[in-house]
Amino acid sequence: MANPVLAELKRSNRVENIHRGAFVVVDENGKICFSAGDVDRAIFPRSAIKSMQALALFKSGAVQKFDLNNAQIAICCASHHAEPRHIEAVSGLLETIGCTADDLECGAHAPSNRRARNALFEAGEKPGNIHNNCSGKHAGMLAVAKAIGVPLKGYSERNHMVQFLVRQSIEELTGASLSSQMCGTDGCSVPTWAAPLKSFADGFARMATGKNLDQKTRRATNRIFDAIVENPFLVGGGGTFDTEVMEHFGSRLVCKIGAQGVFCGAIRDLGLGFALKCDDGNMQAAEVMVARMLLDVTRPNQIQQEFLKRRQNIVQKNWRKLDVATMSACN
Repeated sequence: MANPVLAELKRSNRVENIHRGAFVVVDENGKICFSAGDVDRAIFPRSAIKSMQALALFKSGAVQKFDLNNAQIAICCASHHAEPRHIEAVSGLLETIGCTADDLECGAHAPSNRRARNALFEAGEKPGNIHNNCSGKHAGMLAVAKAIGVPLKGYSERNHMVQFLVRQSIEELTGASLSSQMCGTDGCSVPTWAAPLKSFADGFARMATGKNLDQKTRRATNRIFDAIVENPFLVGGGGTFDTEVMEHFGSRLVCKIGAQGVFCGAIRDLGLGFALKCDDGNMQAAEVMVARMLLDVTRPNQIQQEFLKRRQNIVQKNWRKLDVATMSACN
């Protein structure tokens, strides 16, 4: 059966588009607390699980070898918009590990942030690898390669030891067996492994609670989450949903966007993990979906509630700044 309609776009008083999706919220034992749609269907999590991939920093000994601080760990978990603080953080991490932006294998694209993009072009500069929104994650992967003493070149390829450690980390946290038959290439060139939506929610619940993780891994995942909630701006940037929602919730919430309509995270004080996928990959639809889901499950205070209510409706404007349509979560 088709997944339920979780968001719709209205123009005037008519529904123009509908957006189906699925989400699941689980506790530390994998018990489903809230869900909608097919939560057992395999999805590509994309950037929504960068915090899981960051576990390789600890498994490799990179955190200890380079004495990485929480801001550096946070930028490894980021889909940043290449604002000045982001570029400074990635540059600092590369310097710490003895690498340069030329070592990054993520590819170059213009900054996602409009002001940063305009400033770059006005300065007569071209976008480089460091402006890629995944450059922090790639710098972290270079740190892993350096720590275990393997070649830097090709670290983004599926059979490289760095990606073996990343895959191992995801499997340990999710409990899923990642198959080469269900592996694709992410937008930044690293492998992305498909698994059931629920498996990613399970993984985030384990990261939040330490359930069924050994002591070393529990300490690592707790530090990854602390790094993220201490540095929400580094994870996204000005105006991004994941940055703003974490700023409102403080240490309570980890939330991360992924391409093609994915959100994953954890409600730390409740010991819950969640995963959401908008079927058609519409990012605005996914955002209002996750805002509504969090409104229902996080037990928000008044300020948090007001924020989520605002973000479950996105007004679209035309080039004359007129309100022309509204993307809204469905009840």
